[in-house]
Amino acid sequence: MSMRLPFFNNKKIESEQYNPITVPNHVAIIMDGNGRWANKQGLPRNEGHKEGMKVVKEIVKVAKNSNVKILTLYAFSTENWKRPQSEVEFLMKLPKDFLHTYLPEMIENNVRIETIGEFNDLPVLTKEAIQYAKDKTKDNDGLLLNFALNYGSRFEIMRAIKQIVEDIDGSKISLDSLDEQSFSDYLYTNGLTDPDLLIRTSGEKRLSNFLLWQLAYTEFWFTDVLWPDFNEEIFKQALHDYKQRKRRYGGI
Repeated sequence: MSMRLPFFNNKKIESEQYNPITVPNHVAIIMDGNGRWANKQGLPRNEGHKEGMKVVKEIVKVAKNSNVKILTLYAFSTENWKRPQSEVEFLMKLPKDFLHTYLPEMIENNVRIETIGEFNDLPVLTKEAIQYAKDKTKDNDGLLLNFALNYGSRFEIMRAIKQIVEDIDGSKISLDSLDEQSFSDYLYTNGLTDPDLLIRTSGEKRLSNFLLWQLAYTEFWFTDVLWPDFNEEIFKQALHDYKQRKRRYGGI
């Protein structure tokens, strides 16, 4: 289930025409390793985050050209607020920097930008930049670029349970009508298909409170590569390997 960098042996994955049946409709990525990349270069951690931002633009382009429909990127978790204040402040400015640089290209390429997470709790500067991008791309019908910002899956599930209880108490729904699908409707990802493929960089093999409900039948793909070194060739390798998987959903 795991793929590590030595597997590649510097072998280039040639461009291929992906069959819609074997292309993951929804790819989720835990973009890990920015700080470690910076430390290896003898640079401040924030330089790793800045370099990682450039990779997002490249991967969006590859996803679009490969017919991926939804790309969800774990950008900032509810636990990340525990980091040093200077790093948190830098991370909160990154969306504005990213969108200022790349939004015109996103619009040109018919990309729609959305977020999941507690959006209203983000700093005003961050919210304004993201809301502007959402408004400018809301009519695009190409790739959905979905940033998980101030996102935590356990909080998401607890939030859904509380809303369900309120709706049952208010007679908006009945307990008997509650099933997996109706529960999913209360999650941030309401209206989206669950991820088909999860990629995590940096060699770590854990979910880190990311999409715990939604990843129940997702294919996992791990690489030792740190996020700032992640590139088109490695992403295509992940897509190629997904193509070889046989998804049984508990069946034979």
